[in-house]
Amino acid sequence: METDLPDVVAEVTAVFEQYEKALIENDVEVLDGLFWNDPRVVRYGAGENLYGYDQIAEFRKSRPSKGLDRTLQNTVITAHGHDLATVWTEFVRPGVDRIGRQSQVWARRPEGWRVVAAHVSFMSA
Repeated sequence: METDLPDVVAEVTAVFEQYEKALIENDVEVLDGLFWNDPRVVRYGAGENLYGYDQIAEFRKSRPSKGLDRTLQNTVITAHGHDLATVWTEFVRPGVDRIGRQSQVWARRPEGWRVVAAHVSFMSA
């Protein structure tokens, strides 16, 4: 398995940037579209464990739409072959004393790159 094929890293970087823009703008349609529409997708959030696309989509509809601005730092995107990648990043929000951590597993699906697993947590700054 080849690691960090430049074209794959570029594709995942672009879709991750699309995800980040949608997250900050609370574009639920784009966010939902970038998750694998399958009951096996998992998202562990800062205060919730979500199993399956339906639970994740329901969470997105009900989450607050304010205070979503954030700055990313220490982002690491690694391609594992042609069809799988991981994204790890930290984020900080204005006025928040904690550092957020986010990890995602992206897989190339027939419909395009999709998040197949995600995790969000916080730690003291």
